[in-house]
This record gives sequence, structure tokens and C-alpha cells, in this order.
Amino acid sequence: MWRNIASNALSFLVVLVFLFGGALIWAQSEYDTAGPLDQPICLQVERGSNFRRVSDELVSQNAVSSGMLFRLGADYADKTSELKAGSFLVPEGASMSEIVEIVTRGGASTCGTEVVYRVGITNASVQVRELDPTTGRFEEIADFDPGADEAPAEYTAVRERADTRYRVALAEGVTSWQVIEELKQVDALEGDLEEIPAEGTLAPDSYEIQPGDTIASLVERMQRAQDLILTQAWQDRAPGLPLESPEEALILASIVEKETGIPSEREQVASVFINRLNEGMRLQTDPTVIYGITNGEGVLGRGLRQSELRAATPYNTYVIPGLPPTPIANPGRASIEAALNPDDAEYLFFVARTLDPSDGHVFAETLDEHNANVAAYRRLEAERANQ
Repeated sequence: MWRNIASNALSFLVVLVFLFGGALIWAQSEYDTAGPLDQPICLQVERGSNFRRVSDELVSQNAVSSGMLFRLGADYADKTSELKAGSFLVPEGASMSEIVEIVTRGGASTCGTEVVYRVGITNASVQVRELDPTTGRFEEIADFDPGADEAPAEYTAVRERADTRYRVALAEGVTSWQVIEELKQVDALEGDLEEIPAEGTLAPDSYEIQPGDTIASLVERMQRAQDLILTQAWQDRAPGLPLESPEEALILASIVEKETGIPSEREQVASVFINRLNEGMRLQTDPTVIYGITNGEGVLGRGLRQSELRAATPYNTYVIPGLPPTPIANPGRASIEAALNPDDAEYLFFVARTLDPSDGHVFAETLDEHNANVAAYRRLEAERANQ
């Protein structure tokens, strides 16, 4: 009898083992297979939340088939303690394992509401926008000038939310004075700077920030980024350039940045200035003269006077030979690379193609060609004046 009992117990145990193994295989398959979500969602994980709350939210949005299995899988993967707060884009059909990875890997939030503080050449703005997970596009909620406008209610509301993301975006060609003046208007940043950073040393880019970050810490990030860009570009520079140091390359890059906003023209514009330096010709560029007048503090807002073009100042490249003493703006990566790898062309001159700056420039190798191009431009000016 005992032998029969033992045999039946062993058989039952074997069945249990097989059932348990089958359950594990099924659970693993469910955990890794595509989920029921039929369109992307933005999952918000509040600070201090836990996997039970997250799983309940996912079940309510039909993103997972089982909250318990989602939690067990996260626990088995030893991810339970790694839950991050933020707003996360969960794609259509995401598996439980993929969602666990999304909410535990850290880094910046991938959706939700963000505030972008834009520092532009002629103005600054604050933009509040929200990602529509179904289209993958940001929808603007509010846009205002922090120096002139009262902050709208939409901005105040998102500033009070813990999951709001913040970025500072620097346009290519802004001056260091402009950057610092506008950063003072960013209420998500704290502190101040005693001195304006050296011109050209701040990398135009988009920087993720957190409320309470200091202006000084953000500026250090910008300086480190620009130093890395310049160092790499200098190492990869074309041979035989009339530039003796990375600092001179930065000066030339800033001139290229201010002379054209057309990405495809940067190497051509750089070739003109490189050729002029090689020929011992003056650079004769208006942006350097303007910087000598404004010191980078705002926009001149008028045309240059003949007296200013004749004045012997360190930045008047119509008078001085070679490069000015410092950069005249903060150039972006593309202009730095263009200055150090210009087109292999023999251009010595360029002038605006039309009265629309977006149409770019026309280039010339000889003075006669350039004079003809200038004459064509003057005719366009005359036609506009007679309209």
C-alpha cells in the first residue's frame, strides 16, 4: 500500500512540476510578448510612486494584460527598486518587459509637458509644449517673452507639476552677453555670474535642466561642450590653414556663423576668408565692425555708417589686417567645422544673392565678377525703393 501511495505521490509531484514549469513558460511568454496597447500613451510616474500604482495605471489604459504578472516580472528582473519618476512614452504594442525597461532605465522623460527657454539672436522666448503620443509631435500650449510679457497661466500651471521637463536652447550665433542676460530670466535656474564668459566659449545646443540648477553650472556645461567640439575639430582640420591656434579657428568660425544662416554655404563662406588670409587681404566683414560697436550687447538695429567703416578699431576688419582679437559670437559645431575644413575653392568675394537673406549669397573669384554681382544687388535695392 505504501508503495502505491508513494508512487501516486511521485506522479502527482511530477505533474505539479510540469504544470509549474508550463506556467513559468507561459508567464515568461506573456511578459515578453507584444502587449494589447493599440496606440502610444504617455505614462506619468509620480515621485514616490511604486510598481503597484504603475501597474494599475497600465491596466486602466489597457497597456498590459495583467498587473500582477507585470509586477512579478519586474520583481524577478530585480527592477522593482529602480522605478523612476517622470513622463514616459509607451509605444503601441509594448511588452511588459519593454515597459519595465522604459520606467526604470532613467534619463530624461520621453513625453509629457516640457518648458523650453529659447535664447535667440534677436529675442528670447519661453515655450510650453506637450507631446501628443499618437502623432509623436509636440503641441504648443503657450509662448511668451519672459522679459516683456507676464507669464501666462499655462506656464504657471506646468511649473507646479513635478513631471514637467525643462530645456534651455541656445541659437547659433548668440553672444555670451545675450546668453547670460536671458538665463537671468529663467526662473527655473538659480544664482548669477560675476563675469560674462569669454565670447565664443559657449556651445549653442539644447540643454536639459532641473529646477534649482544654477546658472554657473549650466554655463560650465556649455563651456565643456564647446571645448570638446573645438578640440575635435582642430584635430581633424585640413592641412595648410592660415590659423595658428584653436582660438583663431574659433574667431573665424564666429565670423562664418554671423555671415550666413544657410547651412550649405558655411564651407564656401569659410573658403573666402581663408583665401583672403592666405592672400594677405583684409577680411572686410560687417559683423566684426558691428561687434566692435555693440560689444555683443544686443542688436545694432541700423545700418553701418561710413564713419564706422573707416574707424580704426580692433574689430574693424575693413581697416585692420587679419582676424579680430576675439570671436564675435558663439559659433555652432557646423561653423567651427567649416572654418577648419573649408571648400577647396578660389573665392575671394561674396554678396547677397537677393534682398531675401534666405536666398544666400553669390560668390566670385575676381573683383570684376564681384563688382557685377554687387551691381545686380544694387539694382534690386533700387527696384524695391521705387515700388
